[in-house]
This record gives sequence, structure tokens and C-alpha cells, in this order.
Amino acid sequence: MFTDEQRRSVWEEIRQQDLRAFARLFTPAVLSQAAARAGLAMGRGPLGLATLAWLAISSALHAGRNFADVLVMTLKLLRDADASGRTGPMLSNPKVGKRKKHDPRPADPQALSEEAFVQARGKAPVGYWMTLILVLGEKFRSGHAALLNWGGHRLLALDGTTLRLNNWKALKEHFGTACNGKQGRTCQARMVMLAFPLVRMPWKYRLCPLSCSEKTCAAGLLEGLAARDLVLMDRGFWSYGLFWQIASQQAFFAIRHFANAKLKTVRKLGPGDRLVRYCPSDRKWKHLPRSMRLRVIRHRIPGFRASALVTNQIAGRITVRQWVGLATRHPAGITLEGGIYHRRWEIETSFREMKVSQKMEGSLRGRTVAAIEYEVAGHVLLYLLVRWLIVEAAVKKGLDPLRLSYLGALNELLDIAPALLLADSPHAAQVLVSRLLTRVAGHVVPLRPGRYYPRPNDTKIKNKGNGRYCLPSKLRRCKA
Repeated sequence: MFTDEQRRSVWEEIRQQDLRAFARLFTPAVLSQAAARAGLAMGRGPLGLATLAWLAISSALHAGRNFADVLVMTLKLLRDADASGRTGPMLSNPKVGKRKKHDPRPADPQALSEEAFVQARGKAPVGYWMTLILVLGEKFRSGHAALLNWGGHRLLALDGTTLRLNNWKALKEHFGTACNGKQGRTCQARMVMLAFPLVRMPWKYRLCPLSCSEKTCAAGLLEGLAARDLVLMDRGFWSYGLFWQIASQQAFFAIRHFANAKLKTVRKLGPGDRLVRYCPSDRKWKHLPRSMRLRVIRHRIPGFRASALVTNQIAGRITVRQWVGLATRHPAGITLEGGIYHRRWEIETSFREMKVSQKMEGSLRGRTVAAIEYEVAGHVLLYLLVRWLIVEAAVKKGLDPLRLSYLGALNELLDIAPALLLADSPHAAQVLVSRLLTRVAGHVVPLRPGRYYPRPNDTKIKNKGNGRYCLPSKLRRCKA
């Protein structure tokens, strides 16, 4: 079995130089800990788990390039700088000793083929990437636990989305297809994520076929909650089983009321606030207690129909204003924060930042299920690490992490990446990372409480046929 120590050393040096922006966060100890938990060996060859993790993050950062091109791109920068003598001897002058006739290893220790990568990737199952994200999350919480809490609760948000994939046969057979407007049926995968909304940091996620419902995916993610965790969920996750799964871990949930759920009022707690008992008629929950006590808060946002919030957080008596109040400007100039349930929207923003700003949507180029799982893991890892940099930049300047632009941070990372790669000493790299955090902190998103964007059916659209204006939802009641 060839270990190819020379090539392993070359790629190890390249990896350490290419990930300098995340060097304090994405350490060899973290990689080793994740491998040990997953029951895997780091590997002695060039394409070990550390190299695979680096390639996953770099491929997400440089969407559109294949995995071999990511390494070649890095080598081009290092070789171009070789004339000034700023690269190490391992990179600038690789030693190729005398080779035997039947040696299967390439002569160039810096070469990489797609076939070699595919074979190595098979040794890193999806469980390793999930474990690696959990280990990184633990390390983040050890230093920034206070940023995740609100009112004595660790705040979590749960939601799902779909990812468009290329219509390769293996992907369609595994993930399934769905109608996508005029484009016909396209291959799509379902992604469900559990995140910390106050910093938009992913904690757990799962990629599954469309035939697997969001509720089924969520059941696996909700294991391991801590006591007093508060999970914010959308109405699509209404499930008596999920409610008891959360409550059995002494945690809490908040969700929008599902219209068909029958809630029997026990007593009123105040205007629009009541205590109810939920007893589902579905026999599939017969192994669970027949009912549970919930609190229902009815509210209405100006311009929208009335809605209701359902939660099992009763004893703490969080006020209605703290649950569903809107962010406003006080006459004294103080900004009043919005209700805590509105923080659920932060995970929707995280999906948009990954799919659009980070270009995960449309750039997944794998043709097999393993390739797609690997690429998505790279995007989640990149998003987590960039969010971590944003938190450090915000803490350094005394700002709210949600006030800093993710796109601005990502662009700053791309701009400074060549300089970090070619830094000739650890001190120079440290100076550049400090400069990166300062620049990230400069991309502050304006705080504009009270803004809202009207839905399409609330906007007048001109009918080109007769020159009249009408509402899309009321086309028969057009006004001239």
C-alpha cells in the first residue's frame, strides 16, 4: 500500500496555507476529533480526511471549478510567486527520486486526478461531515455561548428548503423530481437544518429525498436538545410526535397554529392569550400521552391576516409583546427589538445566503449521491466558518452579528485570499486576518425597523391587453 509521503507533505503544506483565514477555527485537532467520533482514521495518504475537508471548503468558495482544478488553482498562485522566493522548498522544488518501473504513483507529487479524488471520497461517509460540523459547533459555543441565548433559553430555529440538482439518472432515482414551473420536472433534494438564529450559525442539517417529509427529517435533528432549549418552527412542522419529542427533553417549542388542529380552551390568560389542551385524534400517536397543555397567543400584524402562535412554554410566562411584537423606533430614539418568534426568519435568510450569495443553488455539479452530499457539506462548512468570522468581527467592534453583511464578508474573504496564501510568515498571516476582521466589521446592514415588502397580490399590475390596472388576486375587479 503506497502512502506517497512526499505528495502528502506537499498537499499538507498547501492546505495549511490556503486555509489561513480559518486556521484558528479549523484546526488539525478539530479534524482529528471528528474522525475519532465517526470511527474513522485520518489517513496517511495525500487524500486523507484533512485534505478532503479542505477541498470541500475550497470548492464551495470557488463554485464552478471541479475538485482537481481547486488544487491546481492554488498551485498556480504559489508557482507564480516562486520567482520571488516566497514559497517553501517543498512547493518550489519538489524532489522526485528514482522511481521503480511499476510504481503506480504519478511523477509529479503535486498532481491530482478526478479518479483518485472519487476513490478517496468514498472513505469519508456523510456521517463524518455531520460530526465535523457538530465538533465545530461545540468549539464555537465554548467561546460564544452567551450570543446564542435569549431570556434564559438557548434559541434554535428549524426549517427546510429544496435544492435543484442536475438531471442525472442516479440523482433522480435517489432524490426524486418535482415540477418546477414551465421547466417541467427537475431533480431536487430536500434539506432540513437546525440553526442558531441569533448568529445564523448552522448546528445540524440533513439532506434527504423529496419523498422524505420535513417532519421525518426533523425528528433526527431534534435529538440531543438541552433542557430549556427553545425551538422556533414553521407551521409545516406541526406534529404531535415532534412536540412530545421536544418536551420529553425538557425543551420548548413555538410554532404557528395549524388551522385543522383542535385546541380546547382551559382558561384565558389575557387578551388574545389562552391556555389550551391539545388532544389529537390521529391513532398513530397512541403510544404517546393522549394530550398536552399548550399556550396560544393570537396576534395580528398590520396589513396581514390574524395569526396565532402555539407554544409549550407556559411557566416562564414570556409576555405577548416579547413573543410577537414588531421592531419599532421609540420616540426617545431607542430601537425596540421585535418579538422572539420573528427570529425564526433568520434561518430563511441563512438558506438564501447559502443558495444565492454563496452560489450553492445551481453550482452543485456532482453526478452521484455521494458527490452531492460532499458538495453540500462543503457549502455548510464554508457558511459556518464565514459566520464564525462575522461573529468575531462583530464582537471585536461591539456590534450585533446579524447587523453585518454576509455577502460583504464573503467578498472580503475572496479579496484577501491570495495575500493570505502568499504570506511569508505566520505573523504576516495573523496581521492579514486581523485586517480581514476589520473590513468585515465595516459592512454594517442599516437597521430599518417597521419596513415590509408587499406581497404580489397587494401590488397593482398593469394589464397590457387593455391598458387597465388590476390586482392579480382579483382580476375580475379591475379598475380603469
